[in-house]
Amino acid sequence: MIGVAGRRLRLGQWHIERGHVAETAPRPLVILNGIGMNIELLEPVARAVTDRRIISIDMPGIGGSPDPVFPYTIPCMALTLAALLDRLRIDQIDLVGISWGGAVAQQFAFQHRARLGKMVLAATAAGGATMVPGNFSLLGKLSDPREYTVEKTLRRNLAMLYNGGGSGRVSLNAAKAPSPLGWACQMAAFSGWSSVPFLPFIGVPTMVMADEEDQLIPPANAHFLHKAIPHSRIAMFEGGGHLFMLSKPDEFGETLTQFLDEAPRAA
Repeated sequence: MIGVAGRRLRLGQWHIERGHVAETAPRPLVILNGIGMNIELLEPVARAVTDRRIISIDMPGIGGSPDPVFPYTIPCMALTLAALLDRLRIDQIDLVGISWGGAVAQQFAFQHRARLGKMVLAATAAGGATMVPGNFSLLGKLSDPREYTVEKTLRRNLAMLYNGGGSGRVSLNAAKAPSPLGWACQMAAFSGWSSVPFLPFIGVPTMVMADEEDQLIPPANAHFLHKAIPHSRIAMFEGGGHLFMLSKPDEFGETLTQFLDEAPRAA
């Protein structure tokens, strides 16, 4: 647990020793998780990407982080991430935003450009009101807190997300149900936010990743982000469903590492 910006957050780190290898160490990689998802679910990605320090947090009311005292917004959580980096004495990071976490990543790239090396947006969109909607039966379940704040229904619904059009299999043993308040805060924060006005001003090297069979956030959203963010690139996966980075961690990790290790392009 760590205190940051007036909040208590559960912090997770992998390969910490990689952050102490002199000046040759890659920038730390921060991964912001999807809605309602605790940091343990990132273990497949951490096993696939072992050459750098990886950092993640449970959002308020998610995983091991206590409920928020007040509702929070996407810009608020971007500021919280900046404060966390100050606490950890980290000047600059690479950033991966998965689904809901992709909203915070976009906001962070706009608010804190100097602290960001490269950004990857995976299975995400430009906001709740501006996204191309997915399968309405899945979206209906997302809107009902009872579907994700009870362990049994959480595992069933996560399984639908993993296999919603995809063939990958992921262990759900690490899934922990969010609190009703934590879930409601995340839903409200995303539904009332949009990155459309500032996407053309994002100036960090960005790769957009999506899966062709994603039924929750259809790939049309990835193509929109790719076209709106200057000089961004896009990588399309197939058969992994919405959380393809967990059902196909090796493929995801390889694509991610290649992008992060690539030398900057000439202006």
